[in-house]
Amino acid sequence: MALPMSLGVLLESEVIEDPLYKDDGLCVLGLFGKTAMQPGSPKEFLINTLADKHIYDLFRLDETDNQNSGGLIQAYYSQENRVLYLVLTSVCDNRQLLRACESLSAGIGHSDAHESWKGADKQHCLALLYLFSLCHVLLLVHPTCCFDVTYDRLFRAVDALRQKTLPLLRAAIKDSNISKEWKVNCRPCPPRLLFVFQMNGTLRSCGGNGSDPSGGNADKPKKHSPRRRLQHALEDQIYRIFRKSRVLTNQSSNCLFTVPANQAFVYVVPGPEEDPVAAVLGQLRSNCALQENDTNTSVSGPRRYQQMRHSARHPSFNVESSSLSGGQLVDCSLKEFLWQHVELVLTKKGFDDSVGRNPQPSHFELPTYSKWAQVAYRLHQVMIANTDEESAELSVKVQSQLKVLEGFLDTDAKFSENRCQKALPLAHSTYQSNLPHNYTTTVHKNQLTQALRVYSQHARGVAFQRYALQLHEDCYKFWSNGHQLCEERSLTDQHCVHKFHLLPRPGEKPEMDHNPPILNHNSRGRSTGSCNCGRKQAPREDPFAIQAANYDFYQMLEEKCCGMLERIDFPVFQPSTPDPDPACEEAPRSPEVAAPVLSSGSEPSEVEKLKESIPASHTPGESTSLSLALSLGQSTDSLGPYGDGVGGEGQEKRPGLVDRQASTVEYLPGMLHSGCPKGLLPKFSSWSLVKLGPAKAYNPHTGLEQPGFLPGSSYLLPWDVVIRSRSEDEVGLIEPLDGGPSSWPAPNKALVGKRGSTGGLGRGRRRDDVARAFVGFEYEDSRGRRFLSSGPDKVVKVLGPGGAKEPATRALNTDMPLYIPSPAQGRGLKPNYAQLARLYIVVPDAHLEITLNPQVQLGSPPCSVFHPEQTELVLPPDGLWVLRFPYSYVTDRGPCYPPKDNQPLANYKVLRGILRANTASPLPPQ
Repeated sequence: MALPMSLGVLLESEVIEDPLYKDDGLCVLGLFGKTAMQPGSPKEFLINTLADKHIYDLFRLDETDNQNSGGLIQAYYSQENRVLYLVLTSVCDNRQLLRACESLSAGIGHSDAHESWKGADKQHCLALLYLFSLCHVLLLVHPTCCFDVTYDRLFRAVDALRQKTLPLLRAAIKDSNISKEWKVNCRPCPPRLLFVFQMNGTLRSCGGNGSDPSGGNADKPKKHSPRRRLQHALEDQIYRIFRKSRVLTNQSSNCLFTVPANQAFVYVVPGPEEDPVAAVLGQLRSNCALQENDTNTSVSGPRRYQQMRHSARHPSFNVESSSLSGGQLVDCSLKEFLWQHVELVLTKKGFDDSVGRNPQPSHFELPTYSKWAQVAYRLHQVMIANTDEESAELSVKVQSQLKVLEGFLDTDAKFSENRCQKALPLAHSTYQSNLPHNYTTTVHKNQLTQALRVYSQHARGVAFQRYALQLHEDCYKFWSNGHQLCEERSLTDQHCVHKFHLLPRPGEKPEMDHNPPILNHNSRGRSTGSCNCGRKQAPREDPFAIQAANYDFYQMLEEKCCGMLERIDFPVFQPSTPDPDPACEEAPRSPEVAAPVLSSGSEPSEVEKLKESIPASHTPGESTSLSLALSLGQSTDSLGPYGDGVGGEGQEKRPGLVDRQASTVEYLPGMLHSGCPKGLLPKFSSWSLVKLGPAKAYNPHTGLEQPGFLPGSSYLLPWDVVIRSRSEDEVGLIEPLDGGPSSWPAPNKALVGKRGSTGGLGRGRRRDDVARAFVGFEYEDSRGRRFLSSGPDKVVKVLGPGGAKEPATRALNTDMPLYIPSPAQGRGLKPNYAQLARLYIVVPDAHLEITLNPQVQLGSPPCSVFHPEQTELVLPPDGLWVLRFPYSYVTDRGPCYPPKDNQPLANYKVLRGILRANTASPLPPQ
């Protein structure tokens, strides 16, 4: 075998042995350990010295390494010496260490890198166990002259792994042609471990004569050189450490390895001499000493070669044969140090390394190469290669036993686990501090953040992430085990106060003892609300469903108050099947398209989407200008050419959204708004329109006589509307009321058609040109306090008799806010908002059509605009009508909560144009 090769290749190939040595025994010598960072220090070079051949080349070592293998065994078989060298290369060597670092430089985490290193350490231990199971002599190479105490932990780990895998290894070699002792112990003999250290620079400075530098008898030379004294000191230290940790015991058969009791087992390799002249002189002195000890008879020829070879294989360690004239022993070479142990193997004497009173002899076997290769191949398949299907099961079991190494090798992980285990109770205590019995996800996350902060202050090491995940799981289990608060929020943005529960099914009663309990939502929030007409107030629970907020509460009060009143019902879903399904909105209209905002200056393109809800004879601009003019009390004649055709008899209206055929199979699950698909109606209406009585039911001197109104704030605003009843000649006498400077009377001059007093409402018209209606925007807060508003920032306040003097023009031609601060604020710092609840309209008994078209916008555009199920609703004359707005607003994306403290109230509003007055055609004479 001229070149070294991988052990797997050697075992699979057929080695042609020399017939002279085929039946001789084989000594297996294993090398492992660490290498220094200096060039030329790999342990493979020791094979060159031991075999007296140039086997390993410095520049070709990388070619023989397998980059994908964490632990690699190279083999070299010297047939003439009957020695098989096995060299283990692992992450303890420079080349493998650099490759491992390059593979870990891909940005992986600290924990993953630690797992990779520990995996390499485990495979290194398994490769070491393979060497300890096949070698007679093992050579531990260390780059310094100080013993590394981590080897004690490593050998204890390998010994523990051997005890765990011994039954599996026995099963692997049970069919081999070897002795029974080998099958039982899974090794030819207890291997002898030798140590080879490299000389460092400290001892090189010492003189070679061994003189004592401390004084005294400095001229008297020492018997042993400093290097030999170092070897003796290392032997004592190593033996004491291994005996203390019980790696070495009295019975060698029970140990992982043995060390000789009466032979040297430590060798310190001298470093290169710094002074070349001193090196030459030392070599000359050693040659002269050899000549003096030689016999006078000269031997030449083949006998001379055999004698030199025999002397090399049998070195002399006697003081008499190897001493100089000064009496100091000559240090032996590495080959001489090693060969005394190899000769014990080749001569089948074996190792008798047991000590104590009753030493037990250990088994020893010197196999031939064929027997050894048979056992080595089977163990290689089980422990290293794992390419044989027959031994695959055993290989998997061996790999599963590697977990026994964690307690020996993973010291930093053990420290990290102990540290993290101590930090975990502190984190649990932090999480549970100041916690209510039931709490929400937000509180859970906040407490978990505090717990993780405390945990990160105390926890360290590779187990940090694993115990952090455990902290997450523990806190979640604590929260979900009876401490989880219901996450449902009411339509007023209040949490349910119950712990996690289920909702009762229709007809099912609540059960507190059920796990989880079956309960209805409850936020413990109560408010006071009024019925549809506003004449009766009652407390209401904080609603969680849109039907309970906008329908059920008012239906309950309707039975007690306004059930018998005349009303206009908005269209709702009429099912044609017993089990209708809610509509699945596949392609919802975007809010940008579905939310036009009506204003007096809107372009036709902005309100084009409302064509279906506007009479066909009007353009968008005409409709807007018409409503503005009529709300200011003008006749349509003042509009000039834009007033043509208004109120004509032959005008047809295009069918609106609700005039089309509605679906009877699918219903709208929420409220109707501008983003809903066409042809769908809800199962109930969130709006209500009732009639309190005729127009004379409202007395402008006393206002609305209903409970909850603040003093002086229950008066409706007058709205004078000019009706078209005069001749064309009289039109010029009327001063225009278009909102300009000419529409206001001069000082001390009354308007045409005005009287000194408001007059009775029963007459309906004044001088046949002006009809007076009344309008009131009612706001109501959570405590049931009600008031009317005359503008976005003004509350109606009438202190004396006569009713409200401010006209309703300002309120009708501006966007009225949906929420305003209540004038009756509480003691708390949180502002109390009042919500637009009702719109009161007194329609006089005149030839006048008042069209109702409410539109509610919640948020800044683009957003959805809410409206009733029927738009452009004409109110019948001679009536006091009440339009109730929804209590809550919901879209397909969820509820629209009331504004927070930091949200502007101006974005929540009722769009202008809610009322529009048209002159009705007079009835034909009877």
